[in-house]
Amino acid sequence: MNVIVHEIPGDDRRSPPALAAVAKAEFDFGDDGEGVDFEPFDAFESPEETTDWLRHCTGNHELDGDAFRFFGMDGTGGRAAIWCARPGRPLAEQPVVFLGSEGECGVVAGDLSGFLWVLADGLGPVEAVVFDRDAYPDPALTALAERYATTPRRTAERIIEETAAEFPTFCEDIDALCR
Repeated sequence: MNVIVHEIPGDDRRSPPALAAVAKAEFDFGDDGEGVDFEPFDAFESPEETTDWLRHCTGNHELDGDAFRFFGMDGTGGRAAIWCARPGRPLAEQPVVFLGSEGECGVVAGDLSGFLWVLADGLGPVEAVVFDRDAYPDPALTALAERYATTPRRTAERIIEETAAEFPTFCEDIDALCR
């Protein structure tokens, strides 16, 4: 099963600088539903909060939250997370995923840089996974990505497709954890 935790070098649950910048960004869902439904946290949720949420969401009280670093949520309580899926790599090089409160699930980006470019295209974690809609580039989030991303700009669509191809069983692996 792919939903496992790996040791992350220097992992002390401090947000990478790019996520700290995202936490200060403005996200407006808007009345037309074309905005971004994302509320970033100022810091990662604690291991206890992460474990509690995963257990409640899956009904599996044997789980722990060690594989995930929750850093934001949508309006329904779904969580955006860094998923510690790559052994020995820092948090910024781990994939970003979305776990919805109603069973929605998916990979958003292969790393933090990719996530920044997804945001720049006007898509948040839930929109990247659940909604099939056009991107609405955001100048402020584009500037944030230009400052912090370590990879060249790509479209959100390309990033999401590449990440889904790299981690094709993520949702099935999460479903298998449900009781």
